[in-house]
Amino acid sequence: MFSHRVSILTGHYGTGKTEVSVNLALALAAEGEQVMLADLDIVNPYFRSRERRPLLEKAGVRVISSSQACSDADVPALPAELLTILENREIRGILDIGGDPVGARVLARFQPKIVQEDYQLIFVLNANRPEVRDAESAAAYLRSIEAVTGLTCSGLVNNTHLCGETTPAEIRKGAALAQEVSRQTGIPILCHTAERRFLESLSDLGEPVFPIAINMKKPWER
Repeated sequence: MFSHRVSILTGHYGTGKTEVSVNLALALAAEGEQVMLADLDIVNPYFRSRERRPLLEKAGVRVISSSQACSDADVPALPAELLTILENREIRGILDIGGDPVGARVLARFQPKIVQEDYQLIFVLNANRPEVRDAESAAAYLRSIEAVTGLTCSGLVNNTHLCGETTPAEIRKGAALAQEVSRQTGIPILCHTAERRFLESLSDLGEPVFPIAINMKKPWER
């Protein structure tokens, strides 16, 4: 599912790519991997993976971000530690990048190094985001991210949800969208995400279901 050494997660803002990034980092750490999570979402971030630094670091995940000196600021500069992820092949790296082509542009300067590594660019889909809820719009958005970064997307993740109102039917709606995007682009579906309480009811989906916990909650939900 997530077999590459470096996983780069992108998608339209609000799709939940940060939630997927945090859950992936925790899952890899639980398997005994040495994990670094780079929070590079510097343009219009809704949730920031660095907001869960205590949870991640307790699990053994090293968190780096674009603005460590001020956790509430969004400075368009990349941390030097990003090179550690690219150069140390003992590390499993997760890069949570911006949710639009402008945000994705931060990776462009590292493209020559990234393509030499075992990486996967993952496009996170949420069928409830108005801007990408049809396959044509989602595919066009995906291609714009590829064009800006100079990287090739190799996997789709269906992360369709409605926060606390999520149902198996919503996840299946996202699965249908992911299947159509996959058909149009030739990019395979890596997995669907779901809370553990939904796993049994989704066991018939054709692709794996990656169990997640909801860590990125709004302040009034905590």
